[in-house]
Amino acid sequence: MPRLRHHPRTLRTASAALLTALAALAALLTATAPAQADTTVCEQYGSTVIQGRYVVQNNRWGTSAPQCVTATGTGFRVAQADGSVPTNGAPKSYPSVFNGCHYTNCSPGTAFPARISGIANAPTSISYGYVDNAVYNASYDIWLDPTPRTDGVNRTEIMIWFNKVGQIQPIGSQVGTATVAGRTWQVWSGGNGTNDVLSFVAPSAISSWSFDVMDFVRETVARGLARNDWYLTSIQAGFEPWQNGAGLAVHSFSSTVNTGGGSNPGDPGAPAACTVSYATNVWPGGFTANVTVTNNGPAAVEGWQLAFTLPSGQSIVHAWNASVTPSSGAVTATAPVGNTRIAAGGSQSFGFQGSYSDAFARPDAFRLNGTACRTA
Repeated sequence: MPRLRHHPRTLRTASAALLTALAALAALLTATAPAQADTTVCEQYGSTVIQGRYVVQNNRWGTSAPQCVTATGTGFRVAQADGSVPTNGAPKSYPSVFNGCHYTNCSPGTAFPARISGIANAPTSISYGYVDNAVYNASYDIWLDPTPRTDGVNRTEIMIWFNKVGQIQPIGSQVGTATVAGRTWQVWSGGNGTNDVLSFVAPSAISSWSFDVMDFVRETVARGLARNDWYLTSIQAGFEPWQNGAGLAVHSFSSTVNTGGGSNPGDPGAPAACTVSYATNVWPGGFTANVTVTNNGPAAVEGWQLAFTLPSGQSIVHAWNASVTPSSGAVTATAPVGNTRIAAGGSQSFGFQGSYSDAFARPDAFRLNGTACRTA
């Protein structure tokens, strides 16, 4: 009896059909498989990792009332936030997500701590979800220290208040306004007995934003609250609630740091976006300064502000062609109404009369709308 033979084409057709069926079954199983479950953390200082690179922390430090955060795939939400504390004191907690190191808890693969002078840029993005039945701020924290520490409290804290609800205010007092990263902020400065705090408060709520952390770091350096040889140790985004807080959320968070040494604006060899000429006439106890700011960038600078620090013992008596505030220390020259634009390749000038004690000295650093300038 002859043996039956399978035609090769028939076998190939059957095999292809089987593979197609298996692929369809795998796709169906993948599509219907449940997503990875969210993780809820209720321990006082409990934390968990998201995206394999950021840490979500409960960080309930100012109250014994229960608080829980639920870490999601891209951020977290406050699941429970009982109790309240007086609004004229510290908040009750700081549920947040961070990149870097917080009290020896370092996020996986972080590039922090990183020396400020070696950071070219630190792009970040944040999306917040707000509620009305609570008293809180939405705060983005940037921590700086003279040493590359991974534990304890850093020397300087930068706070960016994206939103505030209720009768609360930053540490210290308002010292003026500033334009940083293209936005105008109320600027508050003070200390809490442990570290210096410089706060930038949005005039109205910001729900999402992408920006460069280094714009705020450089503004802080220009105000004398940090130095370029210090370290950026962590950045954190979350909420400081005083009353309630359930439902608050960070929908998404991202943070990277790009090091490059001399690629920093203002470093030797880097192209300068602006140049400042600081011409003085000095006599015993007094002086005048005529300042010219040149825009070396490819686009016009709108609403220009020049930040610099007067040497110790110097004070401004009066100014012209700009308002310069405060009268001493870290000051900001703000463009007068009707003359707020510096065209690409153009310049603006202003001047002031001042007094001084001891030996006369010039400011050693200038920033135009947060960008470091060369001195002519």
